[in-house]
Amino acid sequence: MQNLSIGKIRALQRCTSARGTFTCLALDHRQNLRRALNPENVDLVTDQDLSDFKLEVTSLLAEKATAVLLDPQYSAAQAISKSVVPRNTGLVVAVESTGYGGEPTARQSQILPGWSIKKAKHMGADMIKLLVYYHPDSPTAGEIEDFVKKVAAECVQEDLGLMLEPLSYTLDLQNKALDSAEKRYVVVETARRLVVPGVDVLKAEFPLDPTVDQDEATWAEACAEISAASPAPWILLSAAVDYELFLRQVIVACQAGASGIAVGRAVWKESVQMKGEQRKNFLQYTALQRLIRLTALCTALAKPWQDFYSMPSIDSQWYSQYGE
Repeated sequence: MQNLSIGKIRALQRCTSARGTFTCLALDHRQNLRRALNPENVDLVTDQDLSDFKLEVTSLLAEKATAVLLDPQYSAAQAISKSVVPRNTGLVVAVESTGYGGEPTARQSQILPGWSIKKAKHMGADMIKLLVYYHPDSPTAGEIEDFVKKVAAECVQEDLGLMLEPLSYTLDLQNKALDSAEKRYVVVETARRLVVPGVDVLKAEFPLDPTVDQDEATWAEACAEISAASPAPWILLSAAVDYELFLRQVIVACQAGASGIAVGRAVWKESVQMKGEQRKNFLQYTALQRLIRLTALCTALAKPWQDFYSMPSIDSQWYSQYGE
């Protein structure tokens, strides 16, 4: 098992259940949420509209999650200032710019200009989340690998938890998405290559196209391959699939070694097109019950993060070398 620093231990403790499993409520969406709020005219969606939606969802759901994932532009500081992040819920803050640079088959990622790992640490984040677009056979694969190593090293220096979210993409411009077989290869190989020292949690895509590969035994084999490839705990992202499908994926993934989930739209996406009391009622009842059920499943079935990391030996002089 890997050794873990005291700050990273605290980060993982803050962001997980008492058993050491993750249910991270994801609300770091930016441009795609803006489009969802008004598909006919995105320009009418203000920054305040984004913040209001994120804070409403956080205030009504975050108490039943182990952590909440927010973005630095529209929700993280706003949620703290409005006291909608529960005291016993971990705070994960995104650091990347939304979207990607470069060519569609050679994508690049960057830290949001004006933002930094150090700033996230200072504002009270327990962990940061870094999203990168990655294909192991892309011309920019080495560049992304170096970028992840650089961010991981900075998180080690700041003693701040790092959740890595790699998103796959196709190198074939004739297709909009990877086929199921290639997605399995890309997701597993990504876990093998990008989970470097300093990456504490991998936020992974489901490693197949479930509309093509519908056999849950095949799902389990593919999820087990992620578990074998990643030296850090991994959690399953919902990727906007419907709740019932995600529920099935979660059970399979956790039984195959996942340590929990990061869930956003599978819980709350219907509320985007609602207003006022209708939205509030949906979040208070339907979305909340979904999250409660998912949290219970993860607590019961997921692999605790403590199975991956050993605790440091602490003596009375530990503080004298800490941070050096």
